Amino acid sequence: MEAKQAVRERVWERLEREGAARFPGARGRIPNFVGAEAAAKRLASTKEWADASVVKANPDSPQLPVRALALAEGKLVYMAVPRLRTLKPFLLLDAKRTRTTPRKAASIRGASSLGKPVATSDMRRGDLVVCGSVAVNREGARVGKGGGFSDLEIALLAEAGLVDAETTVATTVHAVQVLDEELPETTHDFRVDLIVTPEEAIRPAKATPPAIGLPGSSGRTSTRPRSLRSHSWWPGLGRTANSA
Repeated sequence: MEAKQAVRERVWERLEREGAARFPGARGRIPNFVGAEAAAKRLASTKEWADASVVKANPDSPQLPVRALALAEGKLVYMAVPRLRTLKPFLLLDAKRTRTTPRKAASIRGASSLGKPVATSDMRRGDLVVCGSVAVNREGARVGKGGGFSDLEIALLAEAGLVDAETTVATTVHAVQVLDEELPETTHDFRVDLIVTPEEAIRPAKATPPAIGLPGSSGRTSTRPRSLRSHSWWPGLGRTANSA
């Protein structure tokens, strides 16, 4: 089974070769893809979306249409601060208060200026979590860009009681990113419950509940819940995640 980086390189190359990657290119990131708007609209047609009033979303470009649609429909959106750089690592976006178009408010620049920085203690429970992926399979396993930030976001939310095994975790991707093979996973990786491409919505049979706690330097997750704020991975303490 390939290591995660080998999977990333293979998917990035295929996206670029098939003309499915958008500016600024696929490599080294959660790749923006042709059809991201169509995937967002398909996600918005699902029951999981209809049932959600609070959406937590990643800040990457391919999920901009998801964030914009959520705001357009009056949902509250919590967007993670890129790379979780601050002690208030999420931005609250409320369409009632932004006074601009949903798309502008949902952009990284718009969210940074219009969103309200919040700590997990100030957040409402999320009904739907949307994450970015480099690759996924039909069992719900995913590979991220390699920073480990999606795992960290889920851990922060889970420790605060804002997500649990009942929370739907979704990802929007291009069909090229959906692989019919086993993907490498570590013990702290989470699986997604809903995979949405421009053409279809895939619901894996069973996904791994969000983990509480952070992966240590050994690449394994402690089985004992502990305060993230005292952990060496807490933002500002100088450690870089290397897993997802």
